[in-house]
Amino acid sequence: MRRQFIAFSILSLVAVGITYYLYWPPILWSLIVILPLILQGIYDLFQHKHTLRRNFPVLGVGRYLMEDLRPKIYQYFIESETDGTPINRMFRSIVYQRAKGALSTNPFGTKINVYQTGYEWANHSIMALNHEDLDPHPRTLVGGPDCKQPYSASIFNISAMSFGALSKNAILALNGGASKGGFAHNTGEGSISSYHLKYGGDLIWQIGTGHFGCRNEDGSFNGEKFREKALLNNVKMIEIKLSQGAKPGHGGILPAEKNTPEIAEIRGVEPYTRVDSPPTHKEFTNVEEMMFFIQKLRDLSDGKPIGFKLCVGNKLEFTDICIAMQNTGIKPDFITVDGGEGGTGAAPLEFSNSIGMPLRDGLAFVHDALQGYDLRKDIKLFASGKILTGFHMFRLFALGADACYSARGMMLSLGCIQALECHSNNCPTGIATQKNHLIKGLDVEDKINRTAKFHSETVKSFVEFMGATGVNSTHKIKRHHVYRRVSQDKIKTYAEIYPQVKIGEFV
Repeated sequence: MRRQFIAFSILSLVAVGITYYLYWPPILWSLIVILPLILQGIYDLFQHKHTLRRNFPVLGVGRYLMEDLRPKIYQYFIESETDGTPINRMFRSIVYQRAKGALSTNPFGTKINVYQTGYEWANHSIMALNHEDLDPHPRTLVGGPDCKQPYSASIFNISAMSFGALSKNAILALNGGASKGGFAHNTGEGSISSYHLKYGGDLIWQIGTGHFGCRNEDGSFNGEKFREKALLNNVKMIEIKLSQGAKPGHGGILPAEKNTPEIAEIRGVEPYTRVDSPPTHKEFTNVEEMMFFIQKLRDLSDGKPIGFKLCVGNKLEFTDICIAMQNTGIKPDFITVDGGEGGTGAAPLEFSNSIGMPLRDGLAFVHDALQGYDLRKDIKLFASGKILTGFHMFRLFALGADACYSARGMMLSLGCIQALECHSNNCPTGIATQKNHLIKGLDVEDKINRTAKFHSETVKSFVEFMGATGVNSTHKIKRHHVYRRVSQDKIKTYAEIYPQVKIGEFV
């Protein structure tokens, strides 16, 4: 192939020369095509990185072009409504439609195979409730006995996504949507920026292992900096991040190209360096010290709700946390359970695919553990992970959730096309990038409306769904309400799959 390319190049140049000699100047236009091919081939012959291109000059480049186009061709021309990943077209479409306020009903029946193993549903009641008679905006009050400033949270909120991972326009749009729609915006571990404050949306300030926004130069916790931000009126709750579903046991990752001087100043790190958060907190080394850290943050924030987020790993470790709550008398006001199936965060493949307990299993376990140690009554549970529809919320309430977070759903409402470029700083929709020429394409005011609309329409769909089952309150949704096909001829309820633990059973 290399000899053929060299022969082609020589013959092409000779042909052009002869033709020009015969006074036919128009043939020179062919050089626009021929010369770039020849130059590309020469480069391919002398580069040492790609064997395929050395052996097959010019033609070898086509392989890499196809690799780049493959995900796009698959998404737009090959995948069906239900087999795309991480989020299939059916769910992406429903998010887009609800965010735009477009018609979101479906004709001609379900596209899902209802007889396949894993299919889940809820049964309706012949005494279904008129959703117009139900509370259209359900909320949950977060704050245990030691909380002085409890917060009434929406049942559907924006999950943790940092400024740095997301662009300034994305943060502005999300917070503006939260303000307009009356729900909360989790800051992620990247601290609080001016973009989180501009529209006055309620914030859940997340404190990660890097202590961004409240750290000393060595990365240790700085109480004075924490208090300064914790007392902001926008900050309604504080969440300590132990681990996240995308990469539990790993710590956060901010690529160097996303770490601009502005982001570095907000986080308290060096710009244009890769920032890896430690896998664990330095402020506590055991579960009892963790309880004292929770109390420290509660005191510094003048009694605002303090909680922690985790992807469930070793069950015995969470049991130890429950025992530490009993021994110290200190309890968090809320716990967020994240799913090991991952989320928006960039992560090594092994961590996304093969570490951490999936959301529904983790949520059921945490609820049951708190119930068994008679702690559940004082602690609210938030569930985070691929929540896009009212039914997704309903089944998490059945497993014990008091409220839900969504990250990918909110990104889709901003116009995310699932290009899978979040980690590369090349997000074409201006959401997960720090490149100004891409960011400026994201219209903040338009996306504020879309975020608020997606929230309101999803909560509305949940309320309608709940009413169809004959239930009038999120607290009355139980595990027996949700069914799963476990084999071709066998159906079980969540109550059978996740047997309920009695209050105080483990005390």
